[in-house]
Amino acid sequence: MGIFSRFADIVNSNISALLDKAEDPEKMIRLIIQEMEDTLVEVRTNSARAIADKKELARRVDAIELQIMEWQKKATLALSKQREDLARAALIEKQKLQDSIKGLHTEQTLVEETIEKLTGELGKLETKINETRARQQAMILRRQTAGNRLDVQKQLHAGRTAEAMSKFEQYERKIDELEAEADSYTATGRSLDQEFADLQAQDEIEKELAKMKQDMGQQDK
Repeated sequence: MGIFSRFADIVNSNISALLDKAEDPEKMIRLIIQEMEDTLVEVRTNSARAIADKKELARRVDAIELQIMEWQKKATLALSKQREDLARAALIEKQKLQDSIKGLHTEQTLVEETIEKLTGELGKLETKINETRARQQAMILRRQTAGNRLDVQKQLHAGRTAEAMSKFEQYERKIDELEAEADSYTATGRSLDQEFADLQAQDEIEKELAKMKQDMGQQDK
């Protein structure tokens, strides 16, 4: 998706090798934490954008629902004035809006799922940053107690870096799953099912028009 691009670069790199080659491992850890914090800001921005999209979709749905009600009123008015042609046209417009609102409902579901996933990933990323900061403090303590920088590098290589790589790889798999799910939502062309759906929609309009005429006839009696 791109929002985890910085974090993915960190995961794909060999942190242990970077620390071994670094003249200042503590500086290297600070850079890694900075990358994580930048990614955190990016994730929060995308989460806020998704929430804004959710509100915008809700406003659009409300507006279209009002339009649907207006076209229904127009169809009723036209039929009461013996303008069946106008009533039919109004019902067609109503049907178009109803089809449109179905698509918006689908978008709302996708946005809500995205917000839920981003919220979960946001918490995990914050936890990962805290864990890395804790390791940073551990490095500082080791450096203070170690006789030289080589001892510090050996201690880091012994266990904590392997643990960090394992956790980073687990998180990368979660990112891959999220990207795969996002890619799975692709637009499809007009299918045979859609052709029949259109025919059915037209039939429903005729039925609704006939029912309205019948109801109005009964009211006149």
